[in-house]
Amino acid sequence: QVQLVESGGGLVQAGGSLRLSCAASGRTFSFISHHMGWFRQAPGKEREIVAAISWSVGHTYYADSVKGRFTISRDNAKNTVYLQMSSLKPEDTAVYYCAGRRDGPVYSENDVQYWGQGTQVTVSS
Repeated sequence: QVQLVESGGGLVQAGGSLRLSCAASGRTFSFISHHMGWFRQAPGKEREIVAAISWSVGHTYYADSVKGRFTISRDNAKNTVYLQMSSLKPEDTAVYYCAGRRDGPVYSENDVQYWGQGTQVTVSS
């Protein structure tokens, strides 16, 4: 079993910043071999990809809506993936989910093999 535990969500004013963390663990889990990503789901909307990062540090992906404002990174020594969010907007309000996949990129909800529980991010106007 693979466990993903998110932290760092909360309430922030528009224009502010937050950093989300996702710590991965498992009896036979090899974090460095897994692709990781962040998704979000706002009330009444479908879950959507926010950012993704491969086992290679040189490969990242960002949704157009967050490009230039969010940064995904990973620390393989700590089995942790981060999402640094800056210049936050009210439309960024959503539950944010950490996700993982062993055998390929995480660009779509259908790609995901492991999900975190989600953490609430609320941006006030």
